[in-house]
Amino acid sequence: MLAALACNLDADILGAALPLLEEGQVEALEWSFDALYWASEVPAWFVELLHAYSDQQRLLGHGVYFSLLSGRWTSEQQQWLNQLRELTQRYSFAHITEHFGAFTGQNFHAGAPLSVPYSPVSLRIGQDRLARIAEAARCPVGLENLAFAYSLEEVKRQGEFLGELLAPVNGFLILDLHNLYCQLHNFSIGYEELLECYALDRVREIHISGGSWENSQLLPTRKIRRDTHDEAVPVEVFNLLARTMPRCPNLKYVVLEQLGTSLKTEASHVQFRRDFVQMAALVQQHNHSPRSVPNAFLPRWPALPALAVQDDLLHEQQRQLSHILETAASLPEAQQRLRASALARSAWQIEHWEPYMLETALSIAQKWK
Repeated sequence: MLAALACNLDADILGAALPLLEEGQVEALEWSFDALYWASEVPAWFVELLHAYSDQQRLLGHGVYFSLLSGRWTSEQQQWLNQLRELTQRYSFAHITEHFGAFTGQNFHAGAPLSVPYSPVSLRIGQDRLARIAEAARCPVGLENLAFAYSLEEVKRQGEFLGELLAPVNGFLILDLHNLYCQLHNFSIGYEELLECYALDRVREIHISGGSWENSQLLPTRKIRRDTHDEAVPVEVFNLLARTMPRCPNLKYVVLEQLGTSLKTEASHVQFRRDFVQMAALVQQHNHSPRSVPNAFLPRWPALPALAVQDDLLHEQQRQLSHILETAASLPEAQQRLRASALARSAWQIEHWEPYMLETALSIAQKWK
């Protein structure tokens, strides 16, 4: 198992990580490759860094902007795949991953991933998109669990749904422990109960990170945990890492994530490195335990139809939801508009959404808008 770092072309992240990189402590590198699609020119030194890990089969590609479960196939998604196919000619990725969910907002490259209904339609679309990623990447592919959910029932069903999405391509799971920490707190569910929702033999990678607390105006005594990646790793997440690693027989990478916007001071750089060293020490302790040869998750992809799977109703529901979340002036207004929308009495089960999580979704969408 390898201790890895999420490291992009970001001066603050690179400044914080440089001593770790120079000392050879970073055993694998996770790169959000599509965050550079906008860049007209990538510095030669960053390309050399990527090649150094690529040549050792220790470069992990992590997508951000594909919007896997959008109801309509877009030209931007096709362009994303085309660019991924080109990148795999330049770099040797150990695997490629994306986020579970669909983006809010009409702008393809703006928003935050939110959940979708766990319906046969969503499943068909997600399986189609994953097969297209696998065909373009020609390496193992995986999905990351999502922190956000509208209800406890949705939290409990996410693991099973992820397994159904991944099965046709023999895909794997990134288990983001801070995302689980958010759900443990926001829905008052126990660790054992939550972990039982996931097929842990599919976990090839674990993420750890920090986040933030948000006050609820609806419930002044409640704080909502948000997966914002802008703070140090909480002790609770390190505890989750120590408890979870032994239960994942095919785990190969543990990755520390933090946004560069939160790494502006020397003190934050020092704490970031402390977090990495603590994570690496836990990984090293676990490496001393006897382990079988991990699953390589060699990809499969079925014969792909020329036209991607789409669903006009799901697209319209997502369009209406995005518009409501971005424009509603209050929680009661959002609830009223949702009850009058195409999401009412549907697989979305909006009637069972926790009001404080809808309040959080409004905050997320209006921030990104």
